[in-house]
Amino acid sequence: MAGLRVYYGGTFDPVHDGHLAIARAARDVFDTAIRLMPAADPPHRSPPGATAAQRAEMLDLAVAGEDGLCVDRRELRREGRSYSIDTLHDLRAEHGADAPIALLVGADSFVGLPDWHRWRELFDQAHFIIAERPGSPLDRDLRPELAAMLAGRWCHAPQALRDTPAGLVFRLHQALHGESATAIRQRIAAGRPWRDEVPAAVADYIERHRLYLNGSRDSGPAARPPL
Repeated sequence: MAGLRVYYGGTFDPVHDGHLAIARAARDVFDTAIRLMPAADPPHRSPPGATAAQRAEMLDLAVAGEDGLCVDRRELRREGRSYSIDTLHDLRAEHGADAPIALLVGADSFVGLPDWHRWRELFDQAHFIIAERPGSPLDRDLRPELAAMLAGRWCHAPQALRDTPAGLVFRLHQALHGESATAIRQRIAAGRPWRDEVPAAVADYIERHRLYLNGSRDSGPAARPPL
C-alpha cells in the first residue's frame, strides 16, 4: 500500500504561524509531506479578504525552505465551489481506491462537519487528522449525528492510517498556538500589531499588496472585487 498522503485544506486568509505549526506537527508525526491546499471558493464562510491567487502566493512564501511542506493548488484550478467531497473524488481518481489519504483539519472546523456538503461520504474517502487549538470544543458538545459517526473510528497509532485507505480519525497533539486569521485581519484593519503572528515574508506581502486594511476583499489595489 502507498504511503499516507495528507492534505491540509483551508482558506489561509492569511496563512499564519499556527497553520505552519499544525503542518509541521503532522509532518513529524506521520513522517510524510503535508500538502497545504487553499480553497478557491470556500462554501462555509464569507468571501475571503484576499483573492485565491494571493492566498496561494502567501502559502508559497510561508513554506519556502520548509522540508515536507508544499502547496497544492488543485481547488484553485476547479470551477465552482470548493467542496471537500469533490476534491476527494479527484484524489481517488488520481491515486486509486487503496491509497491512504487523510484530511488535516482544525478542531473548530471538524466539529462543524455536519454542515459540510455530503459530509458522511467524506469518511468513505479519507481519514481525518484533527488538530487542536486553544478553546477548541472538540471534547464537548459534539452534535449527536457527528458523535455517532465517530464511534469506533478513533485511533491512536499513526501506522493505522497508513494501513487502510480511509475512515479513521486521529487526534493530533501539538503545541497549541493562539493565532487566528480572523483576529489577524481585524488587527490589520484596526492598525494594531500583527506581524509577529505570520512569517516575515507573508507579512511583507500583506503590506506590499495592502491587504485587509478595510477588512474586506477590496482592501488593496491587487485584490479583485467580489463577483
